[in-house]
Amino acid sequence: MEFKDYYKILGVDKNATSEEIKKAYRQLAKKYHPDKNPGDKSAEEKFKEITEANEVLSDPEKRKKYDQLGANWKQYQYANANQSGTNDWYSQFNRGGENSSFNFSGDLGDLFGGLGGFSDFFESFFGTSSRRRSDNIFNRAKKGSDYEATLNLTLEDVFNGAEKQISVDGRKLKVKIEPGTKDGLKLRLKNQGAPGKNGGERGDLYLTVHILEHPFYEVDGDDLYYNLDVDLYTAVLGGKVQISTLDKKKINLTIPPETDNGKLLKLKGLGLIQKETNKRGNLYVRINVQIPKRLSSEEKKLFEKLASLRKK
Repeated sequence: MEFKDYYKILGVDKNATSEEIKKAYRQLAKKYHPDKNPGDKSAEEKFKEITEANEVLSDPEKRKKYDQLGANWKQYQYANANQSGTNDWYSQFNRGGENSSFNFSGDLGDLFGGLGGFSDFFESFFGTSSRRRSDNIFNRAKKGSDYEATLNLTLEDVFNGAEKQISVDGRKLKVKIEPGTKDGLKLRLKNQGAPGKNGGERGDLYLTVHILEHPFYEVDGDDLYYNLDVDLYTAVLGGKVQISTLDKKKINLTIPPETDNGKLLKLKGLGLIQKETNKRGNLYVRINVQIPKRLSSEEKKLFEKLASLRKK
């Protein structure tokens, strides 16, 4: 298994702040997002790689574990190769108590939206876990252990709804994602955990929903925020700009004349669905005015003339 340098993948220093990591991820995600590179497998793989790096480095706990073990990767790899079952070197190193937890050894494939799972390296460090139920009466039928896992979804998944297929202990399971599913929601799949003992029923599988950061949209409750780059001339004179929504619809957006940088334009009913009312939140388009660069001498003279006219 190859060591992954997440800092190198995002092009940031090991002492980078959370804001620097977020900025680097968004720049790379915009460049390699599948919507920007349809049919480009190398771009898709790159997008998965930078998303995985961001998933670790943007989470303080995951980043701490990664930093602690990164320098000792060779020892970890050696120790892990000599372990059997579900006890890996990290869980032995960082375990709070005997038999408190163990790594889930099933294949939780396709938990990463529609783009495939995280890498073996990621799963080796941050594999999902299950909780054992204690029972000292060994001859009694006992329910199997519950499995716990994180179900990573794209914003498109929770906007449109989706059906995900995962594999647990060789069993293929389908998970239906309703439009409007919220980050942090815990889904219970009854009797899909570990097998029971002495004829006991299977445990349950608990999936905690995690919505992956989107390179273009931000989520605030049921509302969406979209950062739209607008050139200076359109901001000053006004015009029309076409944007794509999460459900692939094209919308012609009118930019009013003399639009300020940072102005929010409200598009009612184009946000995430509210499951309780079956209504949608709003989409807010944030205008980012782009200042022209590398001006020609003629352009500079025109701006100087405009400046002089404003002073009169």
